[in-house]
Amino acid sequence: MKRLLKISAAAALIVGLANAGTLDDVKKAGVLKCGVSTGLPGFAEADSKGTWRGLDVDYCRAMAATVLGDATKVKYVPLTAKERFTALQSGEIDVLSRNTTWT
Repeated sequence: MKRLLKISAAAALIVGLANAGTLDDVKKAGVLKCGVSTGLPGFAEADSKGTWRGLDVDYCRAMAATVLGDATKVKYVPLTAKERFTALQSGEIDVLSRNTTWT
C-alpha cells in the first residue's frame, strides 16, 4: 500500500507540477500549497482541531515528503469545484488534489 501511494504521489507530482518553475517555487517556499475539497468525507476534511484527513490529504502529504522531505510541510487550500482550476492557473496553489475528472 505504501509503495502504491508513493508511485501515485510521484505520478501526481509529475502532472501537478508540470510547470518547471512550480517545483522550484515549492522548494524555495518550503511548503506545498495543495488545493483540496471544501469538506468531502474520506477525501479531504478538517476535524474540529483543524487537522486535515482523507485520501486527497494523504496525496498532498506524500508529495510534500517527496519534494521537501517532510510530509507536514503542506498548506491545505479548500476549494470549490468552481474555484479549483482558477486557483491552479493563478498560482494560488501549487497542485490540485481534489475530486476532478478528465473531460
